[in-house]
Amino acid sequence: MNAGNDGDRPIGDEHDDHFHDECGVFGVFGHAEAGALAALGLHALQHRGQEAAGIVTYDGQQFHVERHIGLVGDNFAKTNVISRLKGCHAIAHTRYSTTGAQVLRNVQPMFAEFHGGGFAVAHNGNLTNALTLQRQLQLRGSIFQSTSDTETVIHLTATSSKGPLVDRFVDALRQIEGAYAFVALSEKKIIGVRDPLGVRPLVLGDVDGCYVLASESCALDIIGGRVIRDIEPGEMVVITDEGLESIRPFAEARSRFCIFEYVYFARPDSVFGDTSVYAVRKRIGQELAKEAPVEADVVIPVPDSGTPAAMGYAEAAKLPFDLGIIRNHYVGRTFIQPTDAIRHMGVKLKHNPNRTVIEGKRVILVDDSIVRGTTSQKIVQMVRDAGAREVHMRIASPPTIDPCFYGVDTPEKAKLIAARMNLEELAAYINVDSLAFLSIDGLYRAVGEAKRDSSAPQFCDACFTGDYPTRLTDRMLAGDTRTLDLLVESQ
Repeated sequence: MNAGNDGDRPIGDEHDDHFHDECGVFGVFGHAEAGALAALGLHALQHRGQEAAGIVTYDGQQFHVERHIGLVGDNFAKTNVISRLKGCHAIAHTRYSTTGAQVLRNVQPMFAEFHGGGFAVAHNGNLTNALTLQRQLQLRGSIFQSTSDTETVIHLTATSSKGPLVDRFVDALRQIEGAYAFVALSEKKIIGVRDPLGVRPLVLGDVDGCYVLASESCALDIIGGRVIRDIEPGEMVVITDEGLESIRPFAEARSRFCIFEYVYFARPDSVFGDTSVYAVRKRIGQELAKEAPVEADVVIPVPDSGTPAAMGYAEAAKLPFDLGIIRNHYVGRTFIQPTDAIRHMGVKLKHNPNRTVIEGKRVILVDDSIVRGTTSQKIVQMVRDAGAREVHMRIASPPTIDPCFYGVDTPEKAKLIAARMNLEELAAYINVDSLAFLSIDGLYRAVGEAKRDSSAPQFCDACFTGDYPTRLTDRMLAGDTRTLDLLVESQ
């Protein structure tokens, strides 16, 4: 959702050894309680971003903007805040910054006054040519107020020579590369659009006869709405008082939905198309048990993301499933770590072993992924200290060997432990008796495909394969500012 690291925040906390979620978007058109519904929708999408949240509403006369640092519940549960969000139309955003400072100027939705009216935009994803576009725009006189690539789209829309707003927005989108799901609000309409490859999700639903857009179906559940369908890859929907219009502004392309949505990002109670995320995660565990069996006494999830896969593993392996690690849900990402001694206790702040389940047992630990290996190492030691006789680790995804450039905060390749170590070295590093990852074909089987088609992959799986589905323009030019400047000046 942002372009270019401005150096104001670390990319990925080394003590939080998971991919960080991207962002969540929400929109509702024509509902008397639009602001309140947007806040509820963000509550359901909180797992997609915990740093900041914002809502923009329109009341027929003016736009109302509330953007805050922190959790949705800390900022939008107050009656006085919701009362300021007047109007029947709203869009909303919850943020985890892939890059860029955790400051208010980067919080979405972003709003601007155009010739002809106001325009607000919220974005889940990442534009891989945003830096190049920003330099072009700056040469033409644009002044940027944030480090977010979402602002790039606002400038492209504002400076387009096309006529109606929708045409100008389409003109802007045709210039960008990468992955995105946008919701946008003007005085007369809400627009929802997915990138041509459909990497990032966007769901269409309704509540009380009003159209709703959301990153996941769970945001419809919380407001008592229903899912109509997924917005299709490359589709734009324009919602007005006259109803919904579907537009296909891009050349048709083969879908490359992010497969990691099924592994980790999405809430397990969400559904994409006809596919339940929870069911896929259980099937992932079943596939993992078939591929990597081991003699053991109990299957234990690393909570919470490893739980459905662990259930599936235990079921397929005919082994007991138990909660051998208890998670403290009341420790957030911003816990103060004043000294090294306290900092090294970080994993114990979130997890504690259930000794009665572990002691004397041969344990299979199931987790969704290994990024740096730091947390896995500490979890394994914690289980050993609780008396486990053996510890076997099973990972419910293939090895993560490449970073994501499509809106997910991942370390650079050199910091991805599976890119640096083979299986035996990694097993020794985290101190397990055995280690196995799900194969890429096993993951594809779990999501309903016979196997991965290497000539035409059905999903975006670049973090596992290095097969990026779009150009990485800014990445290719990173550090080569002279070439970038020449490229910009020539366009």
